[in-house]
Amino acid sequence: MPAAAAGHPEAFPHAHTSAASGAGHIFFPDTYSIMKALLALSRGIDALNLRVGRAVTWITLLVVLVSAGNAVVRKVFEMSSNAWLELQWYMFGAMFLLTAGYTLLKNEHVRVDILSSRLSKRKQIYIEIFGVLFFLLPMAILIMYLSWPMFMDSFISNEQSSNSGGLVRWPVKLLIPVGFALLVLAGISRLIKCVAYLCGQAPDPLARTEGKSAEEQLAEEIAREAQAREAAQQLQDKGR
Repeated sequence: MPAAAAGHPEAFPHAHTSAASGAGHIFFPDTYSIMKALLALSRGIDALNLRVGRAVTWITLLVVLVSAGNAVVRKVFEMSSNAWLELQWYMFGAMFLLTAGYTLLKNEHVRVDILSSRLSKRKQIYIEIFGVLFFLLPMAILIMYLSWPMFMDSFISNEQSSNSGGLVRWPVKLLIPVGFALLVLAGISRLIKCVAYLCGQAPDPLARTEGKSAEEQLAEEIAREAQAREAAQQLQDKGR
């Protein structure tokens, strides 16, 4: 196993060592063991959110198929079904609620880094810890807490859609506490990795490890299309 994967402090150049001990270890052995256990917990949380995120990609395909089917049936046969329309909405909600933690894991949430990007990496990590502790976790825990009674009331009463032929309501209401629970877990994992980074026992948790972001890829695609249009226009002008 590579040193970085095993969580060895010598794998990371920003590690702070103890001159008194002369051994180059981070803090005390028990602290190192605790951090190692927390990093194992973080990896477990990340694995869960990764599995959920990959599973939800299939829901995206189902949403496209159901949406297209609803449109075709409505236009061609002049028929419509509230159940199929609501199923489309339910899956659309699942796509966003269940992948919030996965998106945080992949560092794909929108960030406004005008100021923090100019700071040192350690200061950026401190800002990240502050944001997770005082904004992300309180918000997600509060919504999870408040949405659970709403789901339970719906489940106990077997709440049905107010639309004729609609679906039962409690499954979609369950998505709210489950989605925010996954986000809370992702926030805890992010917090562990930030602290581990400051202790020299983990890589940069803010670094993207899978290439360019979706926004960067979209910007490049738009630029390529603009260049292609410009080149086509130049060819037309030359041919006249």
